[in-house]
Amino acid sequence: MTAELATIVDFIRYGASRFGAAGLTFGHSYDNALDEATHLVLHVLHLPPDLSPAYGQAKLTAGERAAVLALVERRIAERAPVAYLTGEAWFADLKFKSDPRALVPRSPIAEMIRSGFSPWLDDRAVERALDLCTGSGCIGIAMAVHHPDWQVDLIDVSDDALALAAENIAFHHVGPRVRALRSDLFGAVAGERYDLIVSNPPYVTEQEFAELPAEYAHEPALGLTAGGDGLDFALRILAEAADHLTDEGVLIVEVGESEHALVALLPQVPFNWIEFNVGAMGVFLLDRADLVEHADAIASAASARG
Repeated sequence: MTAELATIVDFIRYGASRFGAAGLTFGHSYDNALDEATHLVLHVLHLPPDLSPAYGQAKLTAGERAAVLALVERRIAERAPVAYLTGEAWFADLKFKSDPRALVPRSPIAEMIRSGFSPWLDDRAVERALDLCTGSGCIGIAMAVHHPDWQVDLIDVSDDALALAAENIAFHHVGPRVRALRSDLFGAVAGERYDLIVSNPPYVTEQEFAELPAEYAHEPALGLTAGGDGLDFALRILAEAADHLTDEGVLIVEVGESEHALVALLPQVPFNWIEFNVGAMGVFLLDRADLVEHADAIASAASARG
């Protein structure tokens, strides 16, 4: 059957059909079989993701055909995210190195980065930004690339993740403006303040983690799990962030489906839940003033974690 495949479009269609028939799960940068197959095929051919449709009828060489088919079969047999198979992922219109040392780059915060954080930061000056729980470094590095006048710190507790982030810092040539630090949240930046803190911390509940599809087993559990309600890290960040924000500073945190538990736990806190092009995605924004005003309630909720 594969002998009948010839063009780029043929192989993309074939890959998507095989992925769909195999019942794969899509959630690592892509939400459907067609986009995953497109990434896989274009990666093998060393072609950009925004390739003109005019090239769709270009034919593959024998070596290219074999390489594409091999990756298609690996995706099905191993249930590994396509980013790990290709060694790359796209985030905020930028390519990042991706492997099992850190989660596959993915977050709706990419949309905020591409928009220059407008309208949320339109009247605020940003000189220093922090990417907390950075993983591969994608959020912080993307902020640095899209905002060449920002100084950005990246923080993670995982040595493996920081090693991958360092490779991505070098890949994007932002070393003079981006610093990667090993730390359990804010420990390594005591006394330092930022105009913007952005975090995509672990927020998967214990029950959700036990039920995740096989694709997620390839990612480090350290980057996913966050207790019974998914809020172990988010509450610590809320409790400590005010001490690391400038007076007009802003905190942005992704908590995904744990949004509902957070609102129920802290109903008095005026979380600004961001609406993205695809709708609400469990990302909130708070000013430092809000964190200070509700510090007691936040501290009480955080300390209850033990």
